[in-house]
Amino acid sequence: MTYDFDLFVIGAGSGGVRAARFAAGFGAKVAVAESRYLGGTCVNVGCVPKKLMVYAAHVADEMEQAAGFGWTLEEGHFDWGTLIANKNREIERLNGIYRNLLVNSGVTLLEGHARLTGANEVEINGQRYSAKHVLIATGGWPQVPDIPGKELAITSNEAFFLKQLPKRILVVGGGYIAVEFAGIFQGLGSATSLLYRGDLFLRGFDGSVRTHLKDELEKRGVDLQFNSDIQRIDQQADGSLKATLKDGRELLTDCVFYATGRRPMLDNLGLEHTGVELDERGFVRVDEQYQTTEPSILAIGDVIGRVQLTPVALAEGMAVARRLFKPEQYRPVDYQNIPTAVFSQPPIGTVGLTEEQAIEAGHKVQVFESRFRAMKLTLTDIQEKTLMKLVVDAETDKVLGCHMVGPDAGEIIQGLGIALKAGATKAHFDETIGVHPTAAEEFVTMRTATR
Repeated sequence: MTYDFDLFVIGAGSGGVRAARFAAGFGAKVAVAESRYLGGTCVNVGCVPKKLMVYAAHVADEMEQAAGFGWTLEEGHFDWGTLIANKNREIERLNGIYRNLLVNSGVTLLEGHARLTGANEVEINGQRYSAKHVLIATGGWPQVPDIPGKELAITSNEAFFLKQLPKRILVVGGGYIAVEFAGIFQGLGSATSLLYRGDLFLRGFDGSVRTHLKDELEKRGVDLQFNSDIQRIDQQADGSLKATLKDGRELLTDCVFYATGRRPMLDNLGLEHTGVELDERGFVRVDEQYQTTEPSILAIGDVIGRVQLTPVALAEGMAVARRLFKPEQYRPVDYQNIPTAVFSQPPIGTVGLTEEQAIEAGHKVQVFESRFRAMKLTLTDIQEKTLMKLVVDAETDKVLGCHMVGPDAGEIIQGLGIALKAGATKAHFDETIGVHPTAAEEFVTMRTATR
């Protein structure tokens, strides 16, 4: 059978664009449909604008530290509107880059809502196209619990476009998005409370990392309220919001920001016209080669609910393109030892197993841990501590995990990710000469196991 396209990609986010570009480069006839914005969550309402706002929040730290180095600064003034306008301009530039990447790759870009009308057929803007393969890369969408007043809350989607910086903000959630935005708003001057229904945020991260970040956020003045959850939200006469908690307490705020999870974006996708099945969590069910239960349809990225990170979606998109159109170059995505950063304040960098995971997996574990005040802070009154931690298999000497909380953690952990991927041992770390004076050298100078 002759098809209009060899590959029809629904969603022009990181994974979809990568798959489309490389498939076209391998000689396939490719179309991409996008109903919102080119670049997906990461570029528009995710990691890129978030990181720009993290940079903005860090300026307050730099100004506070400046006095210790002899600088006398006038009292700083932050303008939210300027930050948002400049951020918007940068995102528009990136949207253009994504458009050029697609078009210059020979991909047909169709702007509108695409809907499956069969296993090999997609409808968009009233026109139907046939495709040998269809790739679902529609990503995720933030969700707010179904409570009275939920319409008064915002999510990360709206946070990037607030008209003004809230004087008070209540961030709800215990994942990395909640932690990051709590740091952003606190750093920019909002009185910030972070509510989480569990005992401690960042479930799944190393225990030392979680407790260390808790201590540092409290030093910065973030109001941490664990074992807390909102029952309802009510608008007050003065425009403020009253959050009534399940324990009966009432909190007044100017903004309630929910970061309590994301769902797969499958709205009006037409899956009912195909044999595509969802898993028990509501994500698209795929096999190890991203094949759905409908042979002609594949899915990658946040919509399959594996590791919801932009670089992972990129790797999955590349794997699909290679398998379908350049099989001699195909290699499966390795989900082990994925380096990860959380741009909290201070930031987290982590790769490999946590101490808890290593023990659960049956390893006899040695832990090397160091907490210290960074050199940059020694001429200031700031008492922030950096944490560095290595989790080592005591029998093989292999380094199982590296964890850090402190400035530039993401930058440092990227290099250590290569070491873990290569199977480095603690002896390799010990034999590596440190770069002095840096914080990173602590990873190669920890000699005595702390437990």
